[in-house]
Amino acid sequence: MAQFIGNLVEKTPVLVNAAVTYSQPQLATFWYYAKIELIPPTPAEIPRAIQSLKKIVNSAQTGSFKQLTVEGAVTVENLERIPSNLLTVLWRNTTT
Repeated sequence: MAQFIGNLVEKTPVLVNAAVTYSQPQLATFWYYAKIELIPPTPAEIPRAIQSLKKIVNSAQTGSFKQLTVEGAVTVENLERIPSNLLTVLWRNTTT
């Protein structure tokens, strides 16, 4: 048991350095996109986000999303990002 702990203590710095070296490129990519994508909506974007959310809910209720073309789906996919940011802002306001 003591030998196992000794080996573990001896190899820990090597393992930590390997983990840091491996994760640096992925973390750099994550932070690059996080700075762009995780910006909360401006007050001017909130009414557009609400309208987009209403359209998404309406299409889910009526089933009209089944008739979307690929081009229409891509457009809807881009608009879905705004309501999620709006919900994040609303959630933050209720938790503070």
